[in-house]
Amino acid sequence: MIRSFVLTAAIAMIAGMAHAEEPIVGNWKTASGETAVIAPCGGGYCVTLKTGKYSGRKIGTLAGTGGSYAGEITDPAADKTYSGSGKISGNSLKMQGCVLKILCKTQTWTRL
Repeated sequence: MIRSFVLTAAIAMIAGMAHAEEPIVGNWKTASGETAVIAPCGGGYCVTLKTGKYSGRKIGTLAGTGGSYAGEITDPAADKTYSGSGKISGNSLKMQGCVLKILCKTQTWTRL
């Protein structure tokens, strides 16, 4: 009986770890009110707009783990790409894009 319980608990724990995703994965409401989806792609995470004027456009790639990510972010209106980063805090994602790591703009996105 105890052996069955231990085996069941071990299987459940392994299954839970296999399905655990990074906290950045999911749907986010951007500062402009559009919806963006962040999903695994190519060893990192792709940021794609789901709604709005630029719906379907990939606007970023990020890599990292544990709530801190770095990569590139594109402003779709200006069609310019910047070095970017993202940091998760609860249901908020602070996205930052920088030119030469000096001039930076930050937005806070909210998990949907």
